[in-house]
Amino acid sequence: MLTAFYATLLLSLPLLAAWLLDRLLGDPYWLPHPVVAFGKAISWFEHRLNRGTHRVLKGALMAVGLVLGVYFLTLFLLQWVAVWSPAALLVLQVLLIFYGLAGTTLIHEVRQVFMAVDRSLDEGCRQVARIVGRDTSALSAQEVHTAALETLAENLNDGVVAPLFWYGLLGVPGMMAYKMVNTLDSMVGYRNERYCKIGCFAARLDDVANFIPSRLTAFLMVMAVARPSLLAFVARYGKQHASPNSGYPEAALAGILDCRFGGPHLYFGEEVWKPYIGTNERFLTTCDMQVAVRVNRRVEVLMIALVILFTFVLYV
Repeated sequence: MLTAFYATLLLSLPLLAAWLLDRLLGDPYWLPHPVVAFGKAISWFEHRLNRGTHRVLKGALMAVGLVLGVYFLTLFLLQWVAVWSPAALLVLQVLLIFYGLAGTTLIHEVRQVFMAVDRSLDEGCRQVARIVGRDTSALSAQEVHTAALETLAENLNDGVVAPLFWYGLLGVPGMMAYKMVNTLDSMVGYRNERYCKIGCFAARLDDVANFIPSRLTAFLMVMAVARPSLLAFVARYGKQHASPNSGYPEAALAGILDCRFGGPHLYFGEEVWKPYIGTNERFLTTCDMQVAVRVNRRVEVLMIALVILFTFVLYV
């Protein structure tokens, strides 16, 4: 029992410190971020491999190589620093976990979208373009609000729950490897002419990495508002999304807000129709955004508590 306590303490201290840093700072623009380096590496390989034949195989090798490379590089770095200085190891762990979390930045961006729409629709369209991949130039105010809240729900998984899930299973290297998986999907995991071959393996890898976390995210969202009856709503609508994972957090938030998500979106000039999630086509307001933000914050606390509990049980 004492061993379990100390093991839990060693894993919990950097986690709690990093989470508090994220709450305080978000992602400061002045601080270099490893995801930027991930993106540059992906872009470098994509430009050189996305040509000629065997693009699917080359894309798979690229994805596997980058993910494993990040995992083992992080593992080596942590082990090297541990030998040099235990205090430096703690600082490095806190910094890397902090990099792996994106809860505060996302909430800030969504708040900025709603504030921008209040000033002008054009400004709202430009602001929401920072956090979604679709064409936002011709969106209505309702569509801007919907896009922001859909992204808030989906990225609660990508930016908080899934990184913490993989941290709980594989430590900091697993968390960083997940961030590479997620970055790969966001850059090359599209079903268009350019990326359909080079990025298909990365997209499927992202689906696998998020399969459990996305459903866990939806469950925690429902538990955060103490409305377990919404689980039936999530089960009904979550599987209707084109993505095998994104629909579950979106369905949870749609159920909590009693609204409707989905519909037609433009991606790279092509219309993509997403099945509707929910039936109440009502206008979304700033109050809805505030409710969604509170849900996100509660889920963060619940997930951190789960990771700490899992660690303790693992070492008992």
